[in-house]
Amino acid sequence: MKTSAQVPANADPDHRGPDLGLEGKIVLVTGGARGVGLGIMRVLSEFGAVPIACARHAGDALSTVPRARFIACDVRDEEAVTAMMGSIVADHGRLDGVVNNAGGSPFALAADASPRFASKIVELNLLAPLLVARAAHAVMVHQGGGGAIVNVSSVSGHRPSPGTGAYGAAKAGLDNLTGTLAVEWAPRVRVNSVVAGPVETELAHLHYGDAAGIAAVDATIPMGRMARPADIGAAVAFFLSPLAAYITGSTLTVHGGGEKPAFLSAANAGNDA
Repeated sequence: MKTSAQVPANADPDHRGPDLGLEGKIVLVTGGARGVGLGIMRVLSEFGAVPIACARHAGDALSTVPRARFIACDVRDEEAVTAMMGSIVADHGRLDGVVNNAGGSPFALAADASPRFASKIVELNLLAPLLVARAAHAVMVHQGGGGAIVNVSSVSGHRPSPGTGAYGAAKAGLDNLTGTLAVEWAPRVRVNSVVAGPVETELAHLHYGDAAGIAAVDATIPMGRMARPADIGAAVAFFLSPLAAYITGSTLTVHGGGEKPAFLSAANAGNDA
């Protein structure tokens, strides 16, 4: 594990969003160097928090996030996670929040994927968040004010997930785990879940194809577009803030209304002829 005190910031470090009570809060975001995680980092920074990205590589984009820190860590490695938590406490004296965002899966049909492939997907999307949450709890339970953990889940855990079956099953498990940890760790540590729908990131083309493919996905969503990383970040910031002080064991679905039922298009076929 390698640490760096601070990533240079090109953006205005004094820029602030509305006061959510996150000023100066120390928040770890796993997978925070790109995609949804980077969006969460930016939102937390705008609300005055000190966001710490955890990933295998920092990437250049973190330099645009004011007050961002970076720690290189494989969240599947128990020793590395324990060392990371120790480093954060040594540098900042506390850990106020954790966002378990690291995850994902390549496309693989269940009949074609190997058992090893499935186990790796479950390890990253379910077991690693549990590992990080346990290490965070060991810190938070003994500090004034406790702490808050937010698990970034997916609608894939609440509907069929063809091509990413192990991922969907892991996310379903993560939402169940959220409720269990909330009960076990209350009242000192709150645990909630943000259930994300499709998100348009800098890697969206890998999942949805070109601009036409992205537009086609947008058209299936009642709000008319996929989520932006900042949309997920806003929900995360709420759960971490004092506004959610009495909320634990909850899931908040951020999916723009979900998917329009397929039968509507089928039933209306030809009506415009």
